[in-house]
Amino acid sequence: MSQSARNTAFLHEMGIGVQWKLRNGVEAQADPFVAAVQALADGEPVMEAPVQQDAAVAATPAMAAPAAPLSHAAPAPVEAPSSPVAQQPIPSSAAPRAPAPSQGDDSTAWFDDAPMPPPAPQPAARPVPAAARPAAAPAPAAASEDESTAWFDDAPAPERPEPVSDEAIAAMDWPALKQAVATCTRCPLCATRRTAVNGRGAEQARWVAIGPAPSRQDEKDGQTMSAESGQLLHNMMKAIELQPESDVYVTNLVKCRPTTPEGDDRTPGADEVLACRPFLERELALTGAAMAMTFGQFAAKGLMMGPAARGKVMHYGAQQLPVVATYHPDDLLRKPEDKAKAWADLCLAKASHG
Repeated sequence: MSQSARNTAFLHEMGIGVQWKLRNGVEAQADPFVAAVQALADGEPVMEAPVQQDAAVAATPAMAAPAAPLSHAAPAPVEAPSSPVAQQPIPSSAAPRAPAPSQGDDSTAWFDDAPMPPPAPQPAARPVPAAARPAAAPAPAAASEDESTAWFDDAPAPERPEPVSDEAIAAMDWPALKQAVATCTRCPLCATRRTAVNGRGAEQARWVAIGPAPSRQDEKDGQTMSAESGQLLHNMMKAIELQPESDVYVTNLVKCRPTTPEGDDRTPGADEVLACRPFLERELALTGAAMAMTFGQFAAKGLMMGPAARGKVMHYGAQQLPVVATYHPDDLLRKPEDKAKAWADLCLAKASHG
């Protein structure tokens, strides 16, 4: 759209007609308001000047709010066409009164009054066919009672390793001996134990301390004479000037915990003692100990395979190993008054060993 056409459209929207002028005639005095509107449409700066009103306009009361001066900087002027368009003068009495500008400099309130174009017809929405749902998978048939886990109970248990022979045990070193104890199947205790309990202490020991069998606590800790019992044994050895960590090896006649049907501790049976005897024999041989002490009445009888008494020195096996019997640390914890008798036994063993 050319500049002239744009001006004409703008003036038409404002309700102002075209002013015709003679090409060679004297210019009629232009209406200041029209000139201001044309300047605003052309993008030219508007100079403030008093507006001349005729008698009809002057008789009209003043508007309540004065027009605010335009303060925006005008854009660069557009070059006017070479041949000006002649405009017919409009009598001042016929000129419509200009409405007061709004508070904003660039008001677009006139645009709000323009008629809205009729809404374009929207195409009818096409119905979307519903997605076909996949057929539900058939529910798995309920497991019949025949498909139980009873077959698992009938599965054969893993076979136990063959019991190690006495001859094989007699030829073992320390690592092989400890492994053989851990996997022993030489007696029925292998079926009820939680774990086999190996001996502990110095492998090259001067003394060997022998108990009857692991207790519940020993089995839980995986250590011979553990907890308070082990601490008391430690103190007893130190009382006769032995270093428990380097001078004493601690073990049991039976390496697995014997239990009653109710799960309580019990003394081992003769067959259980005999089944474990090769392990004890090999421990005595590997340590090279010169003195043994049994702790508890059953330990003394089980080692000597017969009557045994406190207060004297006994001898065991072909090597005639000196043996002295005394109270078990658990007995002394339950009955502290027997500690004096145990002290006498310790002194006897110390004297016999030299």
